[in-house]
Amino acid sequence: MRKINISCLSAAAGLAAALTAAPPASASALGDNVRDAREIIQLVAKQTQSESLDLGKKGLSLGDERIIAEDLYQDGEKVGDHSVVCVYVHIDPGQLQCVGTFALPRGQIAGQALLHLPAAPAIDIPITGGAGAYSTAHGYVHTVPAGETERRLTFHITH
Repeated sequence: MRKINISCLSAAAGLAAALTAAPPASASALGDNVRDAREIIQLVAKQTQSESLDLGKKGLSLGDERIIAEDLYQDGEKVGDHSVVCVYVHIDPGQLQCVGTFALPRGQIAGQALLHLPAAPAIDIPITGGAGAYSTAHGYVHTVPAGETERRLTFHITH
């Protein structure tokens, strides 16, 4: 197993949520759409496995992949896990198309992002869908590196 430097991928996989998260707010800030519930969730992602696949031409080339698995923690307790697959879609400058899914006690959240390398220190990743309690989720995940193989995630979810 080869660990991938998080500063390079910064947010290759920044999507998550948790059962014990803060409860959703009652209505939108504008008050016009009272059906929209907002939820803020803060987690720590700790990388458990990673692999780079050299596909096609030898060396870094279009279609090469990076695969990452992470455990998700809230207040020191494991609350879920996350996996992401990133594919190189441009080499110079580097660009990765990443798709990730977070499995949580109340359901799953999916996200997708095009990352330009080198990645910025903080990135907002769009939420593209979900299942279970997150079947109507949209919004974004703000991800910030917190070490070589850890990231802090803040989910801004609207249902």
